[in-house]
Order: sequence, then structure tokens, then C-alpha cells
Amino acid sequence: MTTAYITHNHCDKHDMGEAHPESPQRLGAIRDRLIAGQLLDYLRCVEALPATQAQLKAVHDSAYVDSIFAKAPEQGHVEIEPETLLMPHTLEAATHAAGAVIQGVNLVMNGKMDNAFCAVRPPGHHAEIDRAMGFCFFNNVAVGAKHAVQHYGLKRVAIVDFDVHHGNGTEDIFKSDTSVLYASSYQHPFYPYADPGASHDNILHMPLEAGTGSDVFRSVISDTLLPRLESFQPEIIMISAGFDAHKSDPMGQLRLEDSDFQWITEQLIDIADRHCQGRIVSVLEGGYHLDALGRCAFSHIRSLMKM
Repeated sequence: MTTAYITHNHCDKHDMGEAHPESPQRLGAIRDRLIAGQLLDYLRCVEALPATQAQLKAVHDSAYVDSIFAKAPEQGHVEIEPETLLMPHTLEAATHAAGAVIQGVNLVMNGKMDNAFCAVRPPGHHAEIDRAMGFCFFNNVAVGAKHAVQHYGLKRVAIVDFDVHHGNGTEDIFKSDTSVLYASSYQHPFYPYADPGASHDNILHMPLEAGTGSDVFRSVISDTLLPRLESFQPEIIMISAGFDAHKSDPMGQLRLEDSDFQWITEQLIDIADRHCQGRIVSVLEGGYHLDALGRCAFSHIRSLMKM
């Protein structure tokens, strides 16, 4: 398998403060693990290009995008939401993060890569149509999915989100768009402290109680997610790859092991191989215990590479 590793050094420069869990060290933890495990040399490293304002406005309210650009400071921090802070490098990081997912879609849709992993930050799945929240400014995976629909004419894009937090932003953007199936496993009740409600139409909810471990997680995925993906027959699979459902992560109370992230990745690869020529674009979301993040991302990427 040829796997693209898409990132940009701008994503390392976004810094919301020394004590903030969404730190620049997160990408370093992934790189260090890939180097230590001798995988980085076998990946196709690609420098991300920034998303344009038009591409961002394909999923976000135009006035909201304009406001983020206008509020970007030359120094210091500007609080957009609690714990979601703009600083001088944020705008470049956020536009490159969204642009990386567009590049991933282009690479796999044009047959230049089998799949892609976007090692980017800030994360995106909490960003709603007109609201930044949960460390997120632009919804990276949504920007990429909309590009797949608009640019390549795809009618069945699946987004699978296994972050510990529900991707309220992605649901907000695609809740009435039947060209996109959004499927999310998440701890509930938990941030963003809203009841997503029952699954419906193109939205599949898989809430998990605090303390849920491997057996229940794998059962829910096997019994709920995989049959839905089989019937949907996606033309591409996008992954919101959050690794904060790991038992060591300080941001949640699920109890997943390293091997669970390898397992779900392999299940999604099997679906992609059957229905969409293996096309997968995975995007980093959460994961705040640096050692666990590095290990789990390594397992996820190695599985994408079929190594």
C-alpha cells in the first residue's frame, strides 16, 4: 500500500498556552514514534497546502469564516470560545490542516495514493457551521468530504469518527446531506454536553458509557457500524481519528487499548477494499496522552500501510 503522510510545520506553531492539552507536542509524539518504528521512510511525506476561503465556506457560514480571519491576532491570544484561542500562527495552522484533507482526497481519488493520514492540528470535528469550539476552528474532515462531493461528484462519502468526544460540528454540517454518512462512537454523557439524540437518516450515533472497554467497543462497531457501512457502500471513507478514547488519555473515561485502534482501522480497510478501491483519508482529531497518542497513531498508520 502507498500511504501519504500529509502535514505542515505551520501545524506545529499553533500554541494555546503551556498548560493547554492541545499542544504542539502532539504531532512530535507521532513523528517520533514513526521514526522509532522505522515507518516514516516508507510513507510518502507530503507538505500540506492551505485551504482557500472558498473551500472553507463550502461547509462554514461565510460570515463566520470572515470573522476568524479578521480576529486572527498579530500577537497574544484571542479567546473565541473557552479553551479555544486564536494566536498569531493559528490561522495558518488551521487553513493548512483543512487543506491537508483536501490534498488527501485528491491523492486517493486520482489514484496517486491508496490512502492518506493527515497529521494536522488544530483538530476540527467540533467546529460547527458558524461556531468554533472544543479546540476546533474549521472542520477539517468536513472540508475534505465536501470537496470529494463537489469536485469528484461522489454520492456516498462515509465519515467514521472514533474520537472520545462526539463530533457535533461534523453532524451539524452534514445532518441533512444524504451524500454523507456520519458515524460516531463517543463517550456519553460527556463533552460537548448535548444529547445528540437518536440515529437518523445519514447520522449514526454509537454512544458508550464511561468505563467502556475493548469488548463492548468492538461489539458496537461490529454490530452497528460495519453493517451500516456495508449497506451504504461508500465511494471513499474519511476517518476522524481521535485517540483520546485510550485508557491512558486524561480527557476521557473510555478504556480502549492500543490494539483497538489497529482493529477498527483494519475493519475500515476491509470495507474500503470491497467498496471503494481502498480509498481512505484519515485525519487526526484528539489524543492528549503523548505516549499513548504516538503508539496508537503508529498502529493506525501501520495498518493503513498494511504492514
